[in-house]
Amino acid sequence: MPQPTNLELVHVTKRYGATVAVDAIDLKVPAGCYCCLLGPSGCGKTSTLRMIAGHESVTIGDVLIGATNVTDLPPAKRGTAMMFQSYALFPHLSCLDNVAFSLKMRGVEKTKRRAKAMELLERVDMAQYAQRVPAQLSGGQQQRVALARALITDPQILLLDEPLSALDPFLRVKMRAELRRLQKQLGIPFVHVTHGQDEALALADLVVVMNKGRIEQAAAPRDVFERPATEFIARFLGGHNVIATPSGPVAVRADRVSLRRNGVGANEARLTASVRAIEYQGAHYQVALDHPANSDLTALVSDEVFAAQPLNVGDNVSVLWADQDIHALAPAS
Repeated sequence: MPQPTNLELVHVTKRYGATVAVDAIDLKVPAGCYCCLLGPSGCGKTSTLRMIAGHESVTIGDVLIGATNVTDLPPAKRGTAMMFQSYALFPHLSCLDNVAFSLKMRGVEKTKRRAKAMELLERVDMAQYAQRVPAQLSGGQQQRVALARALITDPQILLLDEPLSALDPFLRVKMRAELRRLQKQLGIPFVHVTHGQDEALALADLVVVMNKGRIEQAAAPRDVFERPATEFIARFLGGHNVIATPSGPVAVRADRVSLRRNGVGANEARLTASVRAIEYQGAHYQVALDHPANSDLTALVSDEVFAAQPLNVGDNVSVLWADQDIHALAPAS
């Protein structure tokens, strides 16, 4: 594999006619970093990935890989590889020949390219399926083959476009661990587009939250979750209550909210609310609350606490949290 290298986007903008899909973003992804571009549909994350790959032109700005400005280079000259959401395997080729295909297009002789392909299949634990065609593989196995195919050209950066979205939840968690292990083993930047908050928090060294074509926050997963920069991020990530105060919106994590029934703790209450819904989720209960000034209030109550102090829909409750659990937010854009 090549030496790890940095990725940098400098004031990158993408316009489709009058529509601004990506709006003057700046981003640095250090060598050896797993970066997730996170956000809702239409936020600009896929357009950003495709500009890095060279599959979309940059309207304004620069894409730098290491010391090289690749903004105007074709995809094959950038040192990147893309793993697509659909995997895009050739249905008539074996796993071995799918992985070796790009080397065949470069004129690498058959014995050499097949040896390299087998080495990559071994790395992703698929060597035993080398002679099977894609239709004979499970979704997770197809993903491993697609990953081996993307890596065979020794890219400096691997780009992944929602690679786990087609997998069932159990396999998705398993493949997250595989991707993370492989990225650390290779030591090259992975840039991974996802709309799944859990996926980004589990995988990334750097989470880049995008909204309306802009980067709202780029930080380590724990920092993004513990200290969301904006009201949009707090709401999008989930697990936070956004509460209106005279000094502006604040976030309070749902698992830091305590509830007391029938006026107990009323003197300490931040506010009072009524229970709208209760959902059992195994280790805890999710309690949805109605309050006239704050919509979508939620408390996560441990099963042990709930068993000792059960609640019912319609109960009036005091809602409490500690000062240290309040995090000030910038307003939603």
